[in-house]
Order: sequence, then structure tokens, then C-alpha cells
Amino acid sequence: MKATRQVSVMGREISVKSSSSVEQVRAVESFVNGRLREIGAALKSGDAQLVLTLALLNTAEELLELRTGREADRAMDSRLQGLIEKLEAF
Repeated sequence: MKATRQVSVMGREISVKSSSSVEQVRAVESFVNGRLREIGAALKSGDAQLVLTLALLNTAEELLELRTGREADRAMDSRLQGLIEKLEAF
């Protein structure tokens, strides 16, 4: 069941609905704020929209890399399972 939680991102309080635990929501909030601080510190401009956009792009890139890696892992698992079955047939 989803519950409404309060999070703070870039100093702004936001209500979100989530079925995750309070601890998980806080972990996400901490991750997002850490990423925003990291990117904001690397930029000369204090443009919040640019910081948010770069953080979103970086996080999306990491997600896509993880998904690709997970698909490769599944393919490897399938191949290994086939080899195990062949070895067990002997």
C-alpha cells in the first residue's frame, strides 16, 4: 500500500507516494541530494535546472548500463545452465 512521504530535494519539500519503507525513501532522498551536490559542485553556474538535467542524464545512463549488464548476465546464466545440463547428461 502506498503512503505519502515528505522528502526534501534541493531545499524544497515534496510529497511523494511510495510503497517503499521510510528507510528506502530516505535512502533515495539521500542519493538524489548527494548526486545533485556532486554535480552542482562541478559546475561554475548555479543553474538549478542544469544541475537537475545533468543529474537525471547521469542517473539514466547508469540505469541503462545496469540493465544492459543484467541482460548480459541472464544470457550468460542461460548458456552456463545449458553447459551444466550437457555435462550432467554424461
